[in-house]
Amino acid sequence: MEAARRAAAFIREQSRDLARIDVREKQAADFVSEVDEGAESRIRDALLEAVPGAIMVGEELSPAAAVEGDTVFVVDPLDGTTNFLHGFEAYSVSIGALVEGSLAAAVVLDVPHDDMYTATAGGGAWLNGKRMRVSHVADPGRALIGTGFPFKNLEFLDEYLGQFERMTRARCGLRRAGSAALDLAWVAAGRFDAFWEMRLAPWDIAAGLLLVREAGGRVTDLLGNDIAPAHTPTVASNAELHEWLLSTIALRHGA
Repeated sequence: MEAARRAAAFIREQSRDLARIDVREKQAADFVSEVDEGAESRIRDALLEAVPGAIMVGEELSPAAAVEGDTVFVVDPLDGTTNFLHGFEAYSVSIGALVEGSLAAAVVLDVPHDDMYTATAGGGAWLNGKRMRVSHVADPGRALIGTGFPFKNLEFLDEYLGQFERMTRARCGLRRAGSAALDLAWVAAGRFDAFWEMRLAPWDIAAGLLLVREAGGRVTDLLGNDIAPAHTPTVASNAELHEWLLSTIALRHGA
């Protein structure tokens, strides 16, 4: 939590003058800024002060590090960089901690709104210190569902458009906010009833996986297999909608 707060303070300070921020394009429509890197450096310093010798897998400074070790922190220092650079208030700091390969603790900090989502394995999920639970919506027609577009992986676009059409025809409410860490936190808090995306990275989901599961929800791949922090499709829900969501998505996925 302290590491996330240090990063968030830096991000807020930098947000006062967005025009001067140095931005580079990692790939088409995927940007990184000096703010991402500065936030990750502050997170690294805070975590290694607290847990010397821990391994850190960060999106910007150490994305190729193996998610292996006694204690591993999987970090997205600014999830929603494009939103941040445009002043669109949906971006976050995400930190997941693995101990001997299992998710043990998670923090997602909604930077503009200062909402702190936390979880520990077996200890429940919390929003600003208050227990949170997934929703109980079981009717797809009454569900609000988050998603992410495959803008980095255009090979998935045709398949995704089919999924989007089927979800729209089911008359679900659909939203795309642009920060997967927040999408998962919102499922945990019951703000979204479900969420899916064709491919996410370990740092996108490490914290969110634990948040959703500790809040009573499910997170799997497109075929219903439990997932760990990895490059993977991600389907999260309040559990009551999960089988319906998987079957709707899988109509073309080969299940």
